[in-house]
Amino acid sequence: MIHVVLYEPEIPPNTGNIIRLCANTGSRLHLIRPLGFEVDDRRLRRAGLDYREWARMSVHESFAAFTAACQPPRVWAASTRGQRLHTSPRYRRDDALLFGPESRGLPAALLQGLGARRVLRLPMVAGSRSLNLSNAVAVMVYEVWRQLGFEGGS
Repeated sequence: MIHVVLYEPEIPPNTGNIIRLCANTGSRLHLIRPLGFEVDDRRLRRAGLDYREWARMSVHESFAAFTAACQPPRVWAASTRGQRLHTSPRYRRDDALLFGPESRGLPAALLQGLGARRVLRLPMVAGSRSLNLSNAVAVMVYEVWRQLGFEGGS
């Protein structure tokens, strides 16, 4: 199972789209507080449609609380500051993909704590700032799932 971890997400429709993605790929979604919305936000529900009941979702008080509860074997962070492409690692079951808040990305201290080899980037044309969060999550989830042979998919 892939763990998708949203660190302090801010925009309800992005999280709603990611709920739908997780439900359709068998990934587990983890939200790290503080959230920029309430989990029952109508915009979140609309974007996630009726997939919220199919998604496995947890809310954690901090990144440390997430790692203590889930104990992922490896955490891979997505950042425009990453030097390695998202296709570089050989992913394994139960790896966690960590994404930062839409307006500012992951804190430098958190990225440093993971180490440069665990900070990945998605390729973009020169001069681009970043992808939409839900699009970036989808690209990375499908790469991991592809490497795992689309386990559980049909």
